[in-house]
This record gives sequence, structure tokens and C-alpha cells, in this order.
Amino acid sequence: MSSIVTVDPVQAADAKAREPSLLARIREDIACVRLRDPAARSQLETLLTYPGIHAVIWYRLAHRLWITGWRFPARLLSWFGRFLSNVDIHPGATIGSRFFIDHGACVVIGETAEIGNDVTLYHGVTLGGVSWSSGKRHPTLEDRVVVGAGAKILGPITIGSGARVGANSVVIESTPPEVTVVGVPAKVVRPQRGHHRFVGHIDLDHHLMPDPVGDAIAVLLDRVEFLEARLGHLQQRLREGQAASIPDRGQSRA
Repeated sequence: MSSIVTVDPVQAADAKAREPSLLARIREDIACVRLRDPAARSQLETLLTYPGIHAVIWYRLAHRLWITGWRFPARLLSWFGRFLSNVDIHPGATIGSRFFIDHGACVVIGETAEIGNDVTLYHGVTLGGVSWSSGKRHPTLEDRVVVGAGAKILGPITIGSGARVGANSVVIESTPPEVTVVGVPAKVVRPQRGHHRFVGHIDLDHHLMPDPVGDAIAVLLDRVEFLEARLGHLQQRLREGQAASIPDRGQSRA
């Protein structure tokens, strides 16, 4: 027996009233840039010269058309924003507050992608699907996620809040919160962090990104050095034993 879900008009109106206005969203998007990019000197400069901001503004406008049922104008406006900024954001995607695309270029965000608040993407990021079927087919990025340049996050997976995705990684499985994933396919290389250095409430310390290949090579080099030292020690003991046995053989012949 199917149940009928009723929506209280008063609650719906309150929820709509609490939702930030379009202008407030755009102001937050512009203001957050100075917290994450030291090169940004003023909000006017950010508004006029940052293609990532241009792409987000066009998305905000197209998304409002999309959710009100104006699908073709929304797609047309989205195409125009892509033409100007080289960033392709489907108007059906859901993006939270203070979203920043640094060095905005060649970013692709699919229709059913969901992005939380305070998320940062770098150039070349793809939030794509792996299926042609309808329904949820693009990733979900929770709050404060940072995605490095060239990373690909594919399928209806979830990237936990505060997680970091290394540059050029390919993520095809969901990740827990507050971890770092790197590789093809991406694996967790740094577990949940107990110490944080936040810039605008987001961990942007990319120079602290672990290098699992370099770590593995360092371990191998250390092991080779140990084995060489051990082999040299054994060879020295063998030579000393042979030298000590030579007089004994001479005395036995006498």
C-alpha cells in the first residue's frame, strides 16, 4: 500500500525564505576567493578577471532557470557561460555556497553532480558519469572538499567532507571524510588527520601531499643499502676465516 506524502505549505515557504538569494550566493562566491587565493587583491578584480567566478555566476543564473522549469533557456545560458569561461557546468547540478574554481579552465560538472559548501576545484577537474542510464550518475562532493588539477571523479560516489583528491587522480569509489586520496585508481594514502592548518576553513596545504611511489622507492633503497652492508660483512668474515685457515694447512703438511 503506497503512502501519500503531504508537504506543509508553511514549512515549504519557510525553507524557501531561508535559502540564500541569488545575489547573496554570488557575493559569497566572490568573497571566498580572497580567502583561498593570495593573488586576489580585491573583489572588483576577482569579479572582472577570474574565469572560475564567471563560470559560477553563469551557472547560478542558469540553475535558477532550470529549477523553475525553463530547461532550454537554462541550457542555452549554460552553453554561453561555457563559451566564455571554458568551464562546463550543467544547470541541473546542485552546488552549495562559496564554491571556487581556481584557474578555471576545462572543468566539467555533470547534471546530477552535488557539491556542498566551501568546495574548491582546480583546473581540469571532471565530475563525470560512467553510465548512460537516467537517475543519479555523477559524484557527490561534501563540504570542504579540495580536488587537485586534472583529477577525475566518476560515477555516483561520495567524497567525504574535508577530503582532498590529488592532482590527476581517478576516483571511482567513495571516500571517507578527512582523508587524502591519490593515484589511478585513487587510494587513501593519508588517513583522517588530527592536525589541520586551515585557510578560510579549508585545508589547502598541497605541498604536504604524500608521495606513495617516492616512499616505496625510499624503503627499497634503504633495504638494498642494508643488504649490501650485510653482504659486505659476511664477505669480510669469510676472508678472515680463509686467511686464518692457511697456516693450519701448512703445518699439517709438515
